[in-house]
Amino acid sequence: MKKMNFAEFGGPDVLHLIDTEEPHAGPGQVRIAVRAAGVNPVDWRIREGQKLSAHPLRLPSGVGLDASGVVDEIGEGVAGFAIGDRVFGEGVDTYAEFAVLTAWAHIPDGLSYEEAAGYPSVVETALRIIGQVGVQPGQTLLVSGAAGGVGSAVLQVARDRGITVIGTAGAANQDYLRTLGALPTTYGPGWVERVRALGKVDAALDLAGSGVIGELVELTGDANKVVSIADLSAPDFGVRFSGAAGSVTEALTEAASLIAQGKLHIPVDKSYPLAEAAKAHIDSQAGHTRGRRVILI
Repeated sequence: MKKMNFAEFGGPDVLHLIDTEEPHAGPGQVRIAVRAAGVNPVDWRIREGQKLSAHPLRLPSGVGLDASGVVDEIGEGVAGFAIGDRVFGEGVDTYAEFAVLTAWAHIPDGLSYEEAAGYPSVVETALRIIGQVGVQPGQTLLVSGAAGGVGSAVLQVARDRGITVIGTAGAANQDYLRTLGALPTTYGPGWVERVRALGKVDAALDLAGSGVIGELVELTGDANKVVSIADLSAPDFGVRFSGAAGSVTEALTEAASLIAQGKLHIPVDKSYPLAEAAKAHIDSQAGHTRGRRVILI
């Protein structure tokens, strides 16, 4: 099969498409014929060799955590799924023609493979950090970098839970944030004052890693009410850096329910063929994404 691979840490140019042996499902796993793979910031952070204890690996290594596709191999102990089922989930080395998943769920009716691949890690992360930051219904949550995949999920989950969200994003994404129920404002000079003008902030999430941790602590008044998934210096400010995943299976189940109820939709900003994974990483690192980027197999 064909698989995206890298043998050394570095920039997008270390990614190479190789021919390799197919993986096989072990106990409690399924293998899928991959139709699409989600592109996440953690993918290129791992490729760069950033210190991410939740995702240790040995080189050479494949790339990718999220995927959607068709079950074609079922491991021992797996119940409730059959060969040919359409599923989306999380596994390893998903930028490939076949991948083994360790957590998965049926794709909701009406959702394409391309769309489904963008949900697993994004929704798990959104649910995890909303819980970790401790924001409650009736309170206000500030989301820095709100227009990307995780931000899109956070805004919709928060809206469903009765949480007010103030979101920062580029000028081109202000209307997009409004459609998701947020009070939008732009980042850049004066953004702290613009946020204050929109209301008191009870908790904050840093999704972009743009060097704003100090300001988020200032706005909330409490480092314990701020969580970052993008700035490795967060602990220097007493802020929690959240990198380890929780229950992906539970997150997928909740995501499927919200999607079926029409309460959650994450658009695909751009799709790429497998051979252009490096371009997908370049675009992901550049930011300014509205929704998700995915690789089509």
